[in-house]
Amino acid sequence: MTLSTDEKPSADNVSRHSDLEKDPDAFAPVKFPAGLEDPDAGLSDEEKAKIDRQLLWKLDIRLVPWLSLLYLVSFLDRTNIGNAKIVGLKKDLSLSDAQFNATLTIFFVSYSVFEPLTNILLKRLRPSIFIPLIMIAWGICMTCMGLVHNYAGLMAVRWFLGLSEAGLFPGVGYFLSCWYKRAEFGVRMAIFFSAAALAGSFGGLLAAAIAKMDGVGGKAGWSWIFILEGLATVLIGVASFWCVYDFPDQARFLSEADRARVLRRLAADQQSSAEHEEFKMSYFWASVKDWKTYTGAIIYMGADGSLYAFSLFVPTIISQLGTTPFRYSSIRAQLLSVPPYAAAAILTVVVGFIADRTRQRGICNILVSIIGIVGFAMLLGCKSAGARYAGTFLGAMGIYPAISNTISWASNNTEGVYKRGVSLGFIIGWGNLNGIVSSNIYRDQDAPEFYPGHGVVLSYLVLFLFGGSVVQYFLLRRENRKRRRGDRDRLIEGLDQSEIEMLGDQRPDFTYTL
Repeated sequence: MTLSTDEKPSADNVSRHSDLEKDPDAFAPVKFPAGLEDPDAGLSDEEKAKIDRQLLWKLDIRLVPWLSLLYLVSFLDRTNIGNAKIVGLKKDLSLSDAQFNATLTIFFVSYSVFEPLTNILLKRLRPSIFIPLIMIAWGICMTCMGLVHNYAGLMAVRWFLGLSEAGLFPGVGYFLSCWYKRAEFGVRMAIFFSAAALAGSFGGLLAAAIAKMDGVGGKAGWSWIFILEGLATVLIGVASFWCVYDFPDQARFLSEADRARVLRRLAADQQSSAEHEEFKMSYFWASVKDWKTYTGAIIYMGADGSLYAFSLFVPTIISQLGTTPFRYSSIRAQLLSVPPYAAAAILTVVVGFIADRTRQRGICNILVSIIGIVGFAMLLGCKSAGARYAGTFLGAMGIYPAISNTISWASNNTEGVYKRGVSLGFIIGWGNLNGIVSSNIYRDQDAPEFYPGHGVVLSYLVLFLFGGSVVQYFLLRRENRKRRRGDRDRLIEGLDQSEIEMLGDQRPDFTYTL
């Protein structure tokens, strides 16, 4: 961008720009919450660093593994209908192709509509209460799916399954962002979301095993998939009352010294997320008026719409790869769906680690989306089963890492506890609403090529994930340049310190993560 003579930055701004190139937060003064004393005052930098590493490890052990298990169960429960389909669900319930797709669609209607509200409920009810309750609710719904006898029953249960699951993914993404620095959050979110890929991998193995129970207790194999996984969800939900913790200012496992350390390290990272705030409608409107809410929703739409198309139909796609009339058996198709998910899980964590280290979340999204674009182009254009199976690998690897990276990107750039919660709710809710499209693009009459389905997913990847990431990346770069030059300093003229803090990520000293 070329500056005219009257736009050239002052010497002070040049110095700020130079410092910012070395450290994105260099010119932002650290503002610690009032009355929050440093428990490590007087210690050397080396001693403080050692304590900080120990604290981070404690947080990781307490928070990430159990929450990842919950999401694995959640994703398994919402997508196992794809596994049930190829072991007799449609035939036993006499479902037409349109009716089966409608049962997929109705989940996303309730799931998406209620997501923007769930983070407010999470904050008010506390995570240790809210998350176990919704888990028990969707576990009951899942069990009931194994007991239905007709289309109407399946539709009703899928509606309530979407309603009860709506709070988990946006809630956990929001919750984790209130514990970690911006440069630490991405890899934790990636580990959490990699559970979705593991669910796809594990789900194929589990479905293949449970389907062998066909006829036990007078129930079909697909019924037992729902019943056993639903009962397991209820048990894990009950255990979650003791295994899910609250926000840093209330978490039981923190000592007072550790609580102060967590709050101070977040404040040093330009975050007030762990501080107590009362909900005000101004936070809601701040999210609605923020352009990043809409670009984030577009990007997430490209990733999430593709994700659900892939995860719901990959067993069906793979079952059609064999040469007619030797289509792969349902069991073999379940097992062949495992490796693409495993590869996606590994890449998800790798991308999360790289994005945290480089702070280049936009570039990571762009590169990952290209992998997915190549994968679905192969599914569209290649004729051999081997090449198309390779396309499923690249497709999975180009979708799953973008989900967690996009949520981390949005979270990094949205400040304020309630504004972030509302923004993530809108972004994730809009993305999941595209599951309605995903549920209807793979039709039995399009087998084995599935050109309409593959074409729609390819469009989502090109237009929304890739295109949206490019647009947001360059808009954020432009905004950071304006802040370095001091163009936004006018926003705080005449404001006191508390009013400046209320600006959140609109503060001139807040640096956006690219």
